[in-house]
Amino acid sequence: MNHVLAKYCPRIEFSSYEDFYANFRINVPDNFNFGFDVVDEWARAEPDKLALVWCDDNNDEKRLTFTQISQLSSKLANGLSAKGIGKGDVVLVMLRQRWEYWVTAVALHKLGAIIIPATTQLTAKDIIYRANAADVKAIIALDDNYVIEQINSAKDDCKSLKHLIFLDQWHKILNDAAIEFKRPCGVNATCNDDIMLIYFTSGTTGLAKMCCHNFVHPLGHILTAKYWQQVQEDKLHCSVTDSGWAKFGWGKIYGQWIAGATIFAYDALRFDPKKLLAKIEQYRITTFCVPPTMYRFMLQEDLSQFDLSSVQNFSTAGEPLNAEVTRQWQAATGKVIREGFGQSEGPVLLATFPWIQPRPGSMGKPSPLLNIKLLNDDGIAVPTGDEGNICVTGLKEAYPPGLFVGYYRDPKRTLEAVGKDYYNLHDVAWCDMDGYFTFVGRDDDVIKCSGYRISPFEVESVLIEHPAVVECAVTSAPDDVRGNVVKASVILAKCYEGTDDLRRELQEYVKTTTAPYKYPRIVEFVSELPKTIGGKIKRAKIRIEDEGGSFDE
Repeated sequence: MNHVLAKYCPRIEFSSYEDFYANFRINVPDNFNFGFDVVDEWARAEPDKLALVWCDDNNDEKRLTFTQISQLSSKLANGLSAKGIGKGDVVLVMLRQRWEYWVTAVALHKLGAIIIPATTQLTAKDIIYRANAADVKAIIALDDNYVIEQINSAKDDCKSLKHLIFLDQWHKILNDAAIEFKRPCGVNATCNDDIMLIYFTSGTTGLAKMCCHNFVHPLGHILTAKYWQQVQEDKLHCSVTDSGWAKFGWGKIYGQWIAGATIFAYDALRFDPKKLLAKIEQYRITTFCVPPTMYRFMLQEDLSQFDLSSVQNFSTAGEPLNAEVTRQWQAATGKVIREGFGQSEGPVLLATFPWIQPRPGSMGKPSPLLNIKLLNDDGIAVPTGDEGNICVTGLKEAYPPGLFVGYYRDPKRTLEAVGKDYYNLHDVAWCDMDGYFTFVGRDDDVIKCSGYRISPFEVESVLIEHPAVVECAVTSAPDDVRGNVVKASVILAKCYEGTDDLRRELQEYVKTTTAPYKYPRIVEFVSELPKTIGGKIKRAKIRIEDEGGSFDE
């Protein structure tokens, strides 16, 4: 039995979803620290256990055991400590999917520093905002020309910034440091309630919020990795995501290493479906997770050219999964895609767990420990079949491990979000008689037209069934007569042209596939859709600009 996982889960195997939901528990020890209690523990118990397989498009490859991650992170912790970086200091990390990110994250956890993962796509303006909002003391970043240029343009306006550490200096710090790093004690020891991680959640509108996770957060991702992604000990798990996104925490470090899986990291500069499919075949990936958009683009390729038989579980999160994508993928591979749902603010909240038969268009059922309910605006549970806000309830009774603990230096917003009995995600869904949840949309994305409430996701799911459509975003657009009408912004598949005939064909297709009132009266063909850094479509940007407003990035 996996002794690390068993330490935190008194029971690992379950006979059914009902058994899992009723009896799954997480033991949260005092002063849990992922660096010492997971990485160093694996190194002690199984010195040769493989932790990370890393590769890139230049045919470079690196394999690191838990012993190597343990030793390298301890050396880096010593080096950073010598520079005055310690418990409570905030460090912005921009390392893409370089193998050095894993070493850096574990080192900062051991020190008790607060890590802000950040994408290398940040501009100088983004860096200044983050640095000053969180009092960033150090930046650790790639020695990439764009990244260097943006950081150098920003640094003089970053009031608390003391250290810039690019990768060449990172390696020098590492090489010069001692290998033994003792677990801090006394006031320097980490406590469960200390802040470990801050995600700047870009959302779909407005300035990014600083979402805080404490040192218990990794334990919540046991649900994500073991029971949704279904990672297996000593087998390769691949989640495709940049280290600057919260999905990296979901899929590329915490729950996976607690479960003893080996993380596979393909550090590609840009997404290429053929190259990714080839990596799955070459490395014999066992479990695989990417956003729905990537599945859509992979389906544009000839999947019969690739041997994907090693993958035992396909999963997806980040945006709702259209039913047609599920059907096409199963037809091509013989395997289903298991959807998961959540936010940067927590672990997986709803999912198609192993005992649940996936239903195209459904997110699955609630995770245990989080007490997911659909509530109306007054906090009252809605009847089965009615739409409601997805909420994590019972916070006063038992605060679930993995859920965020508030917004950094914003007590008012924290109180509004998690200071009461429930946390409202402001995502709308409905639940059927069998307990399956179906996503409707963000509460401000639901379209109100001629007295009807229309789910943008439902219309998008119909459009995606048409062979001409690769990706689309459905929003409301102003109309003098109806107030609002449905608009579809559509990216076309190869060999299709955005003609008036195709526009009418798509409109008729929606009319005949779902209720006619839901059809898009406006169809706009576009080459790309506006997205957040985390890959979510900015429907608010489309909507606000159609209304003649200016979208505040």
